[in-house]
Amino acid sequence: DVQLVESGGGLVQPGGSLRLSCAASGFTFSTYWMYWVRRGPGTGLRWISVISSPNSITYYADSVKGRFTISRDNAKNTVYLQMNSLKPEDTAEYYCAASRRGGIRTDFDYWGQGTQVTVSS
Repeated sequence: DVQLVESGGGLVQPGGSLRLSCAASGFTFSTYWMYWVRRGPGTGLRWISVISSPNSITYYADSVKGRFTISRDNAKNTVYLQMNSLKPEDTAEYYCAASRRGGIRTDFDYWGQGTQVTVSS
């Protein structure tokens, strides 16, 4: 069975950092583009970052550019999201997702269950 399991969410003060991880299994991870998306309170699903396959080219939404860094470890079947300089508006449920087709999209082949990030003092 395909699984994407996120971890690393939690409560952090504004200006703080968190590192999200997403462990994948059940598919050929190295051949998939990997995404982080989020859904904030009262907002729809927003794409925030993607890392391509096979060249690990990265893309970011303007809202997180310069603060978040996506990376992947194909040996560990894991994708990461390092989040720095967090703001209250970053509060959201964060999901990792996978697509064989690639590109900037919000329709994916596989989704994780999500991890909550709350930025508050």
